[in-house]
Amino acid sequence: MSAEQILSQFKATGVQTCFHDRHISPQIFANLDGSNWRLKDYEARGGYQALRKILGKDGGEGLTQDQVIATVKESALRGRGGAGFPTGLKWSFMPRQFPGQKYLVCNSDEGEPGTCKDRDIMQYNPHIVIEGMAIAAYAMGISVGYNYIHGEIFGTYERFEEALEEARSAGLLGNNILGSNYSFQLHASHGFGAYICGEETALLESLEGKKGQPRFKPPFPASFGLYGKPTTINNTETFAAVPWIIRNGGQAYLECGKPNNGGTKIYSVSGDVERPGNYEIPMGTPFSKLLELAGGVRKGRTLKAVIPGGSSAPVLPADIIMQCTMDYDSIAKAGSMLGSGAVIVMDDSRSMVESLLRLSYFYSHESCGQCTPCREGTGWMWRVIDRIWRGEGKATDLDLLNSVADNIQGRTICALGDAAAMPVRAMIKHFRPEFEALIQNKNPQAAAHA
Repeated sequence: MSAEQILSQFKATGVQTCFHDRHISPQIFANLDGSNWRLKDYEARGGYQALRKILGKDGGEGLTQDQVIATVKESALRGRGGAGFPTGLKWSFMPRQFPGQKYLVCNSDEGEPGTCKDRDIMQYNPHIVIEGMAIAAYAMGISVGYNYIHGEIFGTYERFEEALEEARSAGLLGNNILGSNYSFQLHASHGFGAYICGEETALLESLEGKKGQPRFKPPFPASFGLYGKPTTINNTETFAAVPWIIRNGGQAYLECGKPNNGGTKIYSVSGDVERPGNYEIPMGTPFSKLLELAGGVRKGRTLKAVIPGGSSAPVLPADIIMQCTMDYDSIAKAGSMLGSGAVIVMDDSRSMVESLLRLSYFYSHESCGQCTPCREGTGWMWRVIDRIWRGEGKATDLDLLNSVADNIQGRTICALGDAAAMPVRAMIKHFRPEFEALIQNKNPQAAAHA
């Protein structure tokens, strides 16, 4: 199937899959048409070959736990949920000789504004997540796993449950998988829609039936996780990348991207573009290429700014982002984060003050309230930005916002405080004249609709 045919199919389903100039095909969204998600379709695309390979069911001797982890390390696969931590290194933290129960958890609690990739992976290719988790569990000597799915995508949860039942019926999950001595039980858990449950320890609390609030770290989940047992947590897209790596080798995956940033990455492109959607492209692809694939800025307007990694990532002006490649290191060097890969594009018609107002309201609303700096500070920032937007701002408000953000960032149990503070500081840093002009000249239109 040609790239053009695949692209036309994904336009119809809402998922976009794209090719870089190096003609590297997608690894997660390859050859999908929106209906071929079942086990027989996945196996026709080479599905579960990687699981068979590690278990020695392809005629070979199989792979040891150390060999699987070494392959993932070689691939330079980094966590696709936001932090970008090396996956193979994380797996090596699991105490494999621990005598009791250990757990594997997939974080599918996709609540970051602008992010919609994990939902589509589970909707269009659920078995790739199941196989990736089964391989990860084998590598770490884990026998029980959970996929915690965001509470507002119940249809996707049902789709994943159907895929789980198919895998169990085929002997790909459960006891003595494929006739081996390896057993792995995998369950889906429906979340409750709270943004804070995307934080890994709050997710564990929710899985245990408690209020979703982050835990202090240390101890880290690898030593004290679900039900107090060693636990490894990875993102949906991270697990989905694993089968390709095992089938083709860590070096091949690394070469799909760039040093320290292996493989392809799915970017959820939204905002002021002609073709919003999910685009799977090699790590290190220039942002300008991604923008081109998304049809360019909508209605031919001028690019003003981009949030490159979900709403918690600092905004970058057009002149900076256009010099970046889409990988962890390049975006970090530019002063932001690749994060979840949610690329929010804003054209020259957008008010940065109004954009920040909406972001700050979201973080104020979603704060769990456990930490005083976050509980009080997020609401404080929102109220100050709201009065600026209503034309009632004071000359001292921008310094006040920076001060409040400084007293939130780095002073909370989890990263939600940082996620609320960083956008404020970045907006003021890069677009301060726009805020100052509104404070000085007011905003009659905004005031009229207040």
